[in-house]
Amino acid sequence: MTIHKEGYHTIIIAFAFLLISAILLHTLLQGYMLYKYIFDGILFLIFLLIIYFFRSPRREMMLSHEYLFSPADGKVVVIEEVFEHEYFNDKRIQISIFMSPLNVHLNRYPCSGIVRYYKYHPGDYLVAWHPKSSEQNERTTVVIENYSNQFFLIRQIAGALARRIVCKAVIGKSVKQGEELGFIKFGSRVDLFLPLNAEVKVKLGQNVRGRKTVVAEIS
Repeated sequence: MTIHKEGYHTIIIAFAFLLISAILLHTLLQGYMLYKYIFDGILFLIFLLIIYFFRSPRREMMLSHEYLFSPADGKVVVIEEVFEHEYFNDKRIQISIFMSPLNVHLNRYPCSGIVRYYKYHPGDYLVAWHPKSSEQNERTTVVIENYSNQFFLIRQIAGALARRIVCKAVIGKSVKQGEELGFIKFGSRVDLFLPLNAEVKVKLGQNVRGRKTVVAEIS
């Protein structure tokens, strides 16, 4: 397991802050060794959790033109037919994956193809499972056309804790299934919008893994 580069800056700042906190606590708690050990343990645990959040596990996968793989780790919280307003202006199948702070927050392309659309939207920071977060929160929208001329929309959505979305999509760029799309910091959600003839392979409440779990079969 490696640490994603998006975490380097945060980890350095966290280390400096926690180190200063530890020094201050040791100064204030002179003579209270037990409390020093307890606070040291808490600060060390916080630091480990921050490092854990920015992990980037290596995962092997077989490329497939028939299947869409999950773009993120997390839990499936929405599977429904909706009207997609931003790009398609027609009905699509929406699959939403909620990422808790303990999930891997690296996002990946669910299929190979060409980036046809990209847009960043500033917005609010509602909790990521809120129904309106897909339209009101800070978010990015990316549309991929695969090599069978099918279009798939991926939306990265910031949550109540997330304050920065990183997206590497570039319009006109060819991308490979499983390749890095971006990263969202500290609690977030990813929506997929699929054609109505896609066969969904996941269920509500199911835990999925990016680059590993098949979310849909496409004809």
